[in-house]
Order: sequence, then structure tokens, then C-alpha cells
Amino acid sequence: MSALRESLGFLASRLRQVGIFVALILIVLLFQVLTDGILLQPQNVTNLVVQNSYILILAIGMVMVIIAGHIDLSVGSIAGFIGAVSGVMIVHWGWAWWIAIPACLLVGALVGAWQGYWIAYVGIPAFIVTLAGMLIFRGLTLITLKNQQITPFPDELRALGGGFLPDISGGTSVLEWLTVILGVGGTAAILFQSIKERRVRRKFNLENEPMAWFAIKTAFIALLMLGITFLLASYRGTPIVLIVLAVLVIVYSALMSNSIFGRHTYAIGGNLHAAELSGIKTKAVTFRLFVNMGVLAALAGLVFTARLNSAQPAGGTGFELDSIAAAFIGGAAVQGGIGTVAGAMVGGLIMGVLNNGMSILGLGTDYQQLIKGLVLLLAVGFDIFNKNRSGGSGSTLGKRFKWKTTPPSAVGEPQEPKPAAKTPVSVASASHPAQAENH
Repeated sequence: MSALRESLGFLASRLRQVGIFVALILIVLLFQVLTDGILLQPQNVTNLVVQNSYILILAIGMVMVIIAGHIDLSVGSIAGFIGAVSGVMIVHWGWAWWIAIPACLLVGALVGAWQGYWIAYVGIPAFIVTLAGMLIFRGLTLITLKNQQITPFPDELRALGGGFLPDISGGTSVLEWLTVILGVGGTAAILFQSIKERRVRRKFNLENEPMAWFAIKTAFIALLMLGITFLLASYRGTPIVLIVLAVLVIVYSALMSNSIFGRHTYAIGGNLHAAELSGIKTKAVTFRLFVNMGVLAALAGLVFTARLNSAQPAGGTGFELDSIAAAFIGGAAVQGGIGTVAGAMVGGLIMGVLNNGMSILGLGTDYQQLIKGLVLLLAVGFDIFNKNRSGGSGSTLGKRFKWKTTPPSAVGEPQEPKPAAKTPVSVASASHPAQAENH
């Protein structure tokens, strides 16, 4: 009974992080029923991954920008512009695809540097700069394409958006074995890393999850990974873009959790003035964030163009809205300082399942936009409601279960937590308000 009480208290204290996973599961189950099982068919799951890959790529960069307290409204236009540039380079100029891809990423970095300079060093708000960028690069897309689409692209580039890893069984097996190997290996790696992190936190007497909750969460993640592996292996195997996305998630999750740059990004979003006083080069960090956003927008543009096998004047339209929605639904705070790459991925999957499920049901674009807007509003409203209830120190429900984050006293007697002393908060502690949230 005490283990259940402790697990419920921990769950309540982490309501913001756990809530988005619960929401994703409920939405998947809802559309699985409404679509008569079509949603989780192997072919549809593969389409779900491929169709939303570029939004998920954009969401990685967008959540980093939002954590720092900024916003980027231009990513859709940049993606469309890079698609147009790739069409000119490959189709009109005859460049090899392996030269054009790095060149397009470099153009994306230059675009990000252009916007980052105005934001970081001139001091113009990101909302204004990227709103101007949305118009500028949409116009450049139309100029580059001359209002005509460019097609076709070479098979090597098209594989980036819609290709699959080779089938090592030669098509003779019911399951694609390379996907099975990758899925089982990835699941084992996640389990090993989770157990390792728990042992490290216990070694240093850091806040840790109750054992019951840790076991349930780890088992659920493992079953989810194996289930997705089975569905992908039952169709055509692993999409190449899924490998690209997995590498990006691993790299950027490590960057935001374990690097100085990541800690500085959280500090800037949590309290810009305190971050400046603590010696963080806030302008340089902001500049690099927008350069990175430009590169990821370029990659998303390449993936989208490769999938359609066409550079189109309207390419990238609305991408910025879906990526921003993914970040906020995934738990990023409106005022900055809070958010994770994993949360943005979950938010992006929620948007993807909504799009896919409503399309299967035959809902028109008008109703789809209405429902997605309501989901975004509810997600942000839930975040603010939960924060107001917690009073900045954890969920009131968590306090009701009295889940403790510190070890018991040396005597071994359970003690009630003492009220905090009313002392001023130091500048150093104020500069990292998001540290506890991320850990």
C-alpha cells in the first residue's frame, strides 16, 4: 500500500510530463476504435512516421528556441525555400545529390545566422524578425521557382524522404529482420541506460522515482518499442528518415541534458537577467540557437521535397504552426525555461495521429484545423492550470500523497517536511529554474 501511495504521489508531482504520454495513448486508442483498427495497421504506422518526419525534425529545433524564450515563425518558409534551392541545384544545375545536400544545409545555416544576428546582436524581438523572415523566404521561394514546380529528383535523394533500409532476408521472411534487430537493440539500449541512470542517482542520493513506478514505466516503454518494431517489420521495414530522426533525438537530447550549451539555454529562458549576471554569453547562445534552427529547417525542407519528389511554390506552408504546436503540447512553457526534446516528439506524434486519424475518418480540413486548435489551447491551458495549482513547488496532489524527495534522517524515523525558511532566493539559484524540471 505504501509503494502504491508513493508511486501515485510521484505521478501526481510529475503530472505535466506524464500527462502528455497519457494523452498520446488515449488519442491512439480513440482513433484505433473510430477507424475500425486502420490506425495501427503496419502500412498506416509506416505512413504516419514518414508523413510527420519533417514536422518532428522542426519540433526539435523549435523546442530549443522556445526553451530560450523565443519563437520562430519562419521555419515553414525556410523549408520551402531550401526545397526550391535543392531543385535548382540538382535538376537545373546538375549537381550530385551528395554535394547538394550539404550545400542546402549550409544555406539553411546562413539563413539562421541572418535571423540570429538581428535577434541576438541588434535586439529585435524574435517574433518580429521571424515574421519578416516568413514573408522574405516565402517570396524568395516563389522567385526561385518562378511559380513552377521542379521535378524529378534522383532516387538517392528521394530515399531520404520515402526510402527504406534494405531487406536482409531478401523478401522471403514475414518480418524484415534488420528492423527487428534494430528495434530489439534499441529497446535493450534504452533499458540499460534507464537502469544505469537510476543507479547513479541512487549512488549520489539524488531524487529518484519510486521502484514500482520505475518498473511500470520501463516495461511500458519496452513493450511500446517492441510493438512499433513489429508493426514496421511487418510492412517494408525501417524508413531511412526514421533513422535520421532517431539520431537527431539522441544527439539533441544529450545536448540539452548534459552539455554546457543546454544548461545555458535553460538558464536564458528561465531568467535572462540572472543568466547575464552569472556570466553566460546570452547573445552567442541565442545566435547559435537560430543557426541550428536554420539547419534543421533546411533538413526538414529536403525531407519534404524528397518525399514529394517535387519542389513546389507552396512547400512548407503551415509547418511552423505544427512544429510550434508540437513543442507546446509536448510540455514546453510559454515563458521559456521548460521543455524537452522527448516531449516535443510526443507532441509531434499527437499532432500526427490527429492528422492521420481525422484524414482516415474523412473529416475536412476545416474541422481538422478546428480540432487541432482546440487541442493546442487545452494543452497550454493545462500547463498553466497545473503550474498555478502547484504554486511553483510541485502538484498539490503530490503534496497530498506526501511523496518525499530527500532521504530520511540519520535516526531512521520518518519525519514531516519542515516549512521552508523565508529567505531571499540567490541570483545563482534563480538563473536555473528549469534544472529541477528537467531532472
